[in-house]
Amino acid sequence: MSAACHDGAMRIGVLTGGGDCPGLNPAIRAVVRKCEVRFGDEVIGFRDGWRGVIEDSTMPLDVERCRGILPRGGTILGTSRTNPYRVDNGPERAIATLERHAIDALIAIGGEDTLGVANKLAEQGVPVVGIPKTIDNDLSETDVTIGFDTAVQIAAEAIDRLHTTAESHHRVIVCEVMGRHAGWIATYAGIAGGATVILVPEEPFAIESVCDYLRHRHSSGSYASIVVTAEGAKPAEGTLAIVAPELDQFGHERLGGIGTVVAEEVERRTGYESRVTILGHIQRGGTPSAFDRVLATRFGTAAVEAAHDGDWRQMVALHGAHVERVPIADAVAKLKTLDPELFRSVAEVFFG
Repeated sequence: MSAACHDGAMRIGVLTGGGDCPGLNPAIRAVVRKCEVRFGDEVIGFRDGWRGVIEDSTMPLDVERCRGILPRGGTILGTSRTNPYRVDNGPERAIATLERHAIDALIAIGGEDTLGVANKLAEQGVPVVGIPKTIDNDLSETDVTIGFDTAVQIAAEAIDRLHTTAESHHRVIVCEVMGRHAGWIATYAGIAGGATVILVPEEPFAIESVCDYLRHRHSSGSYASIVVTAEGAKPAEGTLAIVAPELDQFGHERLGGIGTVVAEEVERRTGYESRVTILGHIQRGGTPSAFDRVLATRFGTAAVEAAHDGDWRQMVALHGAHVERVPIADAVAKLKTLDPELFRSVAEVFFG
């Protein structure tokens, strides 16, 4: 597979894979706008992530079709967690589809799994450029990913609302947010929302310590507390039994429910009436924040520039105020977990 010359028009494919998030449509729009207006490219969208590439399910994309999608959540292309390397002849079928459509460059918008597949296909000669998105903000080599800012805003607003009902009923409310391996959402939203305690995957928790924080807060005259927990938070070994979850095609656990376990244990151990709110897909849906719209637009236009430079196997990334290129292989080599300094020197100061 060979790309068109640097100054010539190209046939560019684009897909969105993995979990949806606010900001995907602005990224698609930016890719299409840059391609059509600046370079005269033809853009082909692959439906439902890598599934669309395997099954040759496409839709044409142009400026007219992308009108009005800037403030829309989700993705007009659809998405899935399909892993070509877990499908019979998946990689071969994907490459054949790209060759059949004479794709000069493929722009993959996704997180660790989607871009991990992109990196493997690139090793087989597919000309790929990546755009990082994940509300978990756990992709390495970029300061922030598309979707994270909106998810934090949604979670922080929910925590604000939970405070008032917790205070009215003198309850403990456990708010479960997303975050399989990284506690970025829980920590940022917990700090912004004034949580009593924050539980993250990087720091196994002792349930009795959580109860001690709550007892301390309630003994000081405050009869309501908010516990924010990431879905991937785990109790310290031997302190609390939880059921092992199922795995998806990428070998990741299908999580959700730790908030319920924590709320039940808190009520049993302290006697404080406790409730749980699991935000779940509310964090993924709806209108992207202004920050995510701008970030997605910058990433989309930068990815097209990389494609026309023939700078394959690169992911566009935010470093400070600048969008730069980094190898996709480096971005997916390891997860970007929560900065321990942020958790211990900032978040923990407000526990209890």
